[in-house]
Amino acid sequence: MNDKGNLTDARPPFLPMLIGSGFGSGFWPWGPGTAGSVLATLIWVVLDLLLPAEGSWLSIVTWMLAIGFTPIGTWATARLRPYWGDDPSRVVIDEMVGVWIPLAVLHPGEYAWAVTALVLFRFFDIVKPLGIKALDRRKGAFWVMGDDILGGIYALIVLVAARAIYTLTA
Repeated sequence: MNDKGNLTDARPPFLPMLIGSGFGSGFWPWGPGTAGSVLATLIWVVLDLLLPAEGSWLSIVTWMLAIGFTPIGTWATARLRPYWGDDPSRVVIDEMVGVWIPLAVLHPGEYAWAVTALVLFRFFDIVKPLGIKALDRRKGAFWVMGDDILGGIYALIVLVAARAIYTLTA
């Protein structure tokens, strides 16, 4: 163990590492949180291309990803904390869940709005206003996820408001 109480010589278990690191995107050396968010947005784009355009399939599947990966990401984070610390930058499943929240309200083909959702989420994730910083300070695997969930909710609110204003003025 090192002076922070982390295991230094042991390798973390593979499945939590795969999930927690956002399928490896968390190992990106220049902004792993952004890499995880971009990967989640690209997954949304691929889903948009593969799922039927009729109905709400894209929205349903995106909500399923956000909701389903919250407990899975919490589990993975809890398993990785003894190896990597309390809120390691390599854990980006929280950013993926966070960006899926505003993406879930978009319609197929709304790629400019998807980029807007990504930028809004990253803004809230980096700046951490309106209670996000308070959640970020809490200890525990769920709180690693929690601050990004709140950032995703704020991004969703701003995105919906921006789309409404755009629609009214267009």
